[in-house]
Amino acid sequence: MTYVKTTRYTEDQFCHVETTQKDRTMQTEIQYNFDAVIDRHHTNSVKWDFCKCCFGTEDVLPMWVADMDFMAPPEVIAAIQKAATHGIYGYSEMPDSYNEAITGWTSRRHGWKVDREWLSYTPGVITGLNVAIQTFTRPGDEVVLQSPVYPPFFASIRNNGRRVIDNTLLYDGSEYQIDFDDLEAKITERTRMFALCNPHNPVGRVWKPEELERIAEICLRHDLLIFSDEIHSDLVYPGYRHIPVASLGPEVAERTITGIAPSKTFNIAGLKASVIITSNGKLKEEFDRAQENTFGLYNANIFAITALEAAYAHGEPWLEQLLSYLEENVSYARRFFSRHIPVIQAPQPQGTFLMWLDFSATGLRGDELTEKVFCDARVGMNDGRSFGDAGNGFMRLNIGCPRSVLEEGLNRLRATFG
Repeated sequence: MTYVKTTRYTEDQFCHVETTQKDRTMQTEIQYNFDAVIDRHHTNSVKWDFCKCCFGTEDVLPMWVADMDFMAPPEVIAAIQKAATHGIYGYSEMPDSYNEAITGWTSRRHGWKVDREWLSYTPGVITGLNVAIQTFTRPGDEVVLQSPVYPPFFASIRNNGRRVIDNTLLYDGSEYQIDFDDLEAKITERTRMFALCNPHNPVGRVWKPEELERIAEICLRHDLLIFSDEIHSDLVYPGYRHIPVASLGPEVAERTITGIAPSKTFNIAGLKASVIITSNGKLKEEFDRAQENTFGLYNANIFAITALEAAYAHGEPWLEQLLSYLEENVSYARRFFSRHIPVIQAPQPQGTFLMWLDFSATGLRGDELTEKVFCDARVGMNDGRSFGDAGNGFMRLNIGCPRSVLEEGLNRLRATFG
């Protein structure tokens, strides 16, 4: 495979297309080239430079870690370059424009009116989950999650001395549903928190309003705090809509801590710029105090602040084109599996740039499956077992990459499983 070595946008990566409006004004629209293949080797990329640690070999095509192989929007790159050129990288504070970028984004994209006083900085949404668990629960308390789910959910609960209550999702071979009867049955007097993944990683569900309302009703009735990881909220496909659980009403918002970030949306996860939204002033005060006094987390660095503001203020056109490209990648992959590797089922994701592949028809599970995928097919995906017992026999595929990379990965799977 030929890689384009570049550190900034070039004419090959986007071109200007002029369109004439009815009022005879001219509007220039940038068309981004997500097909450009950029060499990420030797950049200390977890995804590309550290495959041997995860797969035992470097001879795999990395399609695992949840970052994309696309450059961030040019406005983000330009803003970072401007900040870097200044040459002094001291302590930074969030300006008004930073908070306005966040509240403007939640309003435009999700119809959620967020007050700037509700905002807290955190380097990562999972960091925020850990802070919330330590602050609002005690050792031995129970926290609900819904597996198969992002592995740090398990680690955040167990490593803090809390107990996992697994409300395992129901799978019918094409879509996952919430088992509400199981949820009700498993809540005890020691259950304190519900760790919600919305949209859900890895199964790709974008929860419907009625599903979120039922979760909220159960949590309110049992006096559970909701921590809602909504980091993939901007990556939702046509026909689906992300609903922030805290937007369901004041009573729900009072019991909800929400984590969002531009990191997945604009491919800037390494800059550690995430946001915690808490409308309950008492909860926010306790959360902020714990971050500062217990975890030593203060304000973001200058590049995190700069990138977040630029992304939320100027990145919307880039995101719209990204979503179209990702949707085409999903369609391409599902057609490929259906025509050439029908033994691997690829349910339709409703959101995220991840696909949850079902290998159960191959009869392979556990180490036999990973041996076949990693060593024979030489495709580096996330082992489903890391997402909980319900993930055995599954793999998580990252389709946030140029079409040619996706095609190569699928052809490697075809050579082994087709």
